[in-house]
Amino acid sequence: MASFPPRVNEKEIVRSRTIGELLAPAAPFDKKCGRENWTVAFAPDGSYFAWSQGHRTVKLVPWSQCLKNFLLHGTKNITNSSSLRLSRQNSDGAQKNKPHEHIIDCGDIVWSLAFGSSVPEKQSRCVNIEWHRFRFGQDQLLLATGLNNGRIKIWDVYTGKLLLNLVDHSEVVRDLTFAPDGSLILVSASRDKTLRVWDLKDDGNMMKVLRGHQNWVYSCAFSPDSSMLCSVGASKAFAV
Repeated sequence: MASFPPRVNEKEIVRSRTIGELLAPAAPFDKKCGRENWTVAFAPDGSYFAWSQGHRTVKLVPWSQCLKNFLLHGTKNITNSSSLRLSRQNSDGAQKNKPHEHIIDCGDIVWSLAFGSSVPEKQSRCVNIEWHRFRFGQDQLLLATGLNNGRIKIWDVYTGKLLLNLVDHSEVVRDLTFAPDGSLILVSASRDKTLRVWDLKDDGNMMKVLRGHQNWVYSCAFSPDSSMLCSVGASKAFAV
């Protein structure tokens, strides 16, 4: 049974109300959008909200601005796709850490999303850092997208740049979760009956394959101290 951490007042949740609604645009993005909303995610620092908006696209919305829009314009917030697409190759250095709304084209149907943030290098598990292609800094914010073709793409949230393309699953990536300790350890759950553990600070090296499930794996989650991983799958399977 799912539960909330002690700091969350569950009675307040019962009395909660809808503050807004995000709607995908009626017109498709160059025929890439089918208006399926498979998954959503908040950045750990609350700076961004992400949602899969269609066949291939993920919308990144600055959350504080989104709340202001709800207060100003009511509950409906129909997103505007025009002129907001961010090229994978383009980045604005001057605006790197300032949240701004944009769309990422992931190349295939997006089934899962997860934000990950890094920690100072002295707390990192990574060794031989000079060999690695990417030096993840203290202010790094990443978005992992799990795709229909089994691939996982890792994006720089501030620039929209594609950083890593993780290829090993043979079926849909149903869920993604980052270790909450800031280590940038990513776990993926797939219909290929496996979970895979990736070290993004080691250029996305796959550390381990977990094969405890006999059927599709639907979801996975870390414990708050990152010491345990649990997963659920088809046929009422649960693993820790």
